[in-house]
Order: sequence, then C-alpha cells, then structure tokens
Amino acid sequence: MTNESTNQQTDQPQPAPSDAWRDVGKQFEALGASLATAFRTGWESEENRKRLQGMQAGLEAMVNEVGKAIRETSDSPEAQRARAEAHKAAESIHTAGQQTWQEARPHLVSALRQVSAELQKAISQLEERDKEGAQDASSPPKAE
Repeated sequence: MTNESTNQQTDQPQPAPSDAWRDVGKQFEALGASLATAFRTGWESEENRKRLQGMQAGLEAMVNEVGKAIRETSDSPEAQRARAEAHKAAESIHTAGQQTWQEARPHLVSALRQVSAELQKAISQLEERDKEGAQDASSPPKAE
C-alpha cells in the first residue's frame, strides 16, 4: 500500500462502530437469503438434500456459536461495567438537567412576567390610540 492510498483512507470519515455492526448484520441477512435460495433450489435432488442437510447442521452450529459468543460477551465484566457506566451517565445527565431547570426556573418566570407586563403595556397603548382615533372620527371636522 502506498502513502497516497494510506492518506486517502485516513482523510475519509470512518464509519461508527454501530454502523459497522449494522453492516455485519446486513451481510448476515444477505448470506441467509442466498443460502435459503440455494436450499430451495438444491432440495430437488436426493443427493443435494443430503448435502443441504449437512450444511444446515453446520449453519445451525455456527448460529449457536455466534449466539453463545454474543451472550458471553454481553455477560462479561467489561460489558457489565459499560452498562453500569452508561446507567451512571444517564443518571448524572438527568440530575444535571433537573438542577439546571431548578436554577433557570426563577429567571424564566421573571422573564415571562416581564414579557407579560410589556404586552399589557402595549395593549393598553393600542387601546388608548383606538379610543383617541374613535373620538377624532366622531367629532365634526374643524373649519379652517
């Protein structure tokens, strides 16, 4: 691999780990669909059926091993620590959010009261202008 191709690879954004696992899952799904098609097609002859049954047993064993590995990994101390840390982080965020709300609440109430007072003042001024305009419209025109 040349330096240029190495540089090009590092310049491009790397997929997130969750995206990589999603891609692996999609590849397994595609593999499963292909194998299902092969099973359906191959089931027509007795010889193929025997081969497919052997392959099916192998695939079932593979699925069981992958499932076992996933369970073991999710039960591992590292996974448990990660879950505990995620739980603690969520609790910290929740607590911080509540604290922020409690600190901001009086300021928000004060600001809303001020906005309400300003709106009432503007409404009063508009009503006063409307009254003045109505009085001017009802008085006879002045002769100049």
